[in-house]
Amino acid sequence: MFYQIYSEEVKANDLLLQSTFMDFIPKIAFDFPGIVFLVFCFVVLVQLLFLFLVNFRLLKHKPKEKLQKLPPVTVIICARNEEDNLFKNLPLILGQDYPDFEVIVVNDQSVDDSRHIIQAFQKKYTNLRLIEMEKNKHRRFGKKVPLTVGIKGAKYDKLAFTDADCQPRSKQWLKHLVANYTEGKEIVIGYGAYEKQKGFLNKFIRFDTTSIAANYLGAAKLGRPYMAVGRNMSYLKETFFKVDGFRKHYHIQSGDDDLFMQDTAERRNVAIELHPESFVYSTPKTSWGDWIRQKQRHYTTAGEYRLINKLFLGIFPASMLLMLVSLVILLFNYQWWAFVLAVFGLRILLYWLINGLLFRKLEMGDLVALYPFYELMHFCVMPFIFYSTKGGQSSKW
Repeated sequence: MFYQIYSEEVKANDLLLQSTFMDFIPKIAFDFPGIVFLVFCFVVLVQLLFLFLVNFRLLKHKPKEKLQKLPPVTVIICARNEEDNLFKNLPLILGQDYPDFEVIVVNDQSVDDSRHIIQAFQKKYTNLRLIEMEKNKHRRFGKKVPLTVGIKGAKYDKLAFTDADCQPRSKQWLKHLVANYTEGKEIVIGYGAYEKQKGFLNKFIRFDTTSIAANYLGAAKLGRPYMAVGRNMSYLKETFFKVDGFRKHYHIQSGDDDLFMQDTAERRNVAIELHPESFVYSTPKTSWGDWIRQKQRHYTTAGEYRLINKLFLGIFPASMLLMLVSLVILLFNYQWWAFVLAVFGLRILLYWLINGLLFRKLEMGDLVALYPFYELMHFCVMPFIFYSTKGGQSSKW
């Protein structure tokens, strides 16, 4: 008797639990709310797939076995009116703990004291070379011509690149970068960050830069390399000449890094370097106007990307937009709001957790606490900058 009563109570509790669970999950009908709900679930799934295939894979990245004997390498820096940065940062490049390397500074029509500073350093560093670009009023300013001159003048086949305003985090930067040239690797891409300064703008710039780095480094890890940053990358001289250098996009002033990757990067010929000692830091812009103009200049290369890379890069913003729009629509339906908010909350939590750990790995841990806020603001702001980009090219680097 007791057992029968107990069994009936258990069955009743199971039925109540099942009923509650079924009430929590909306009944799907092929009407407008039902279709919107299916769209919402699909795009959240796409977002999670992107998170785990790109960001989580990068978070778990462990460097593979590298070269035991380091080859000689040429470091190339292009500079135009960079006297202060050359004075401050050039010794950090020349002081790298590396057995055999040269540093070429291509002085591109500077009107300041850059040439004299480089010549003064040459008295101390015998591996420093200066290439002077003759003044030419008919040539637009940009890095592609001086880079080409520097590459042609390089003594060694393996090339490393950074900018005059960049500081390697350690004396091991060059060693970590070049040590990735195992069999089949022709390109090595590293992480170029911005220095931490006070103010919201600095935090937003660093969030933007770190998010982009997480995407292109994670995509390369996935086997879909599409870009790099010229302030921390390396490739073979042979690879440069194999595609005739920057010939395909000489008419675009930007793109010496990402458009070069579009021409040369393949599934297996790109390595990534994520050791903290390999990070390179630059000085960020200090006004919104300067930063927006910098971003607009970067976006001028987007139209030249391969179609497959355009589609890949469009997955995240398209799914994000559909997710937010469908979320707002579904919240007006009282039958859906609890389940929809639970799914959306799970998505936020997973992105916050995984990208938070990734940001810490990339030494941007101070941005983790407000990650969801930065992510939403970034998603809202960047389309306006992208679509305000003009086809014309800036005369500045």
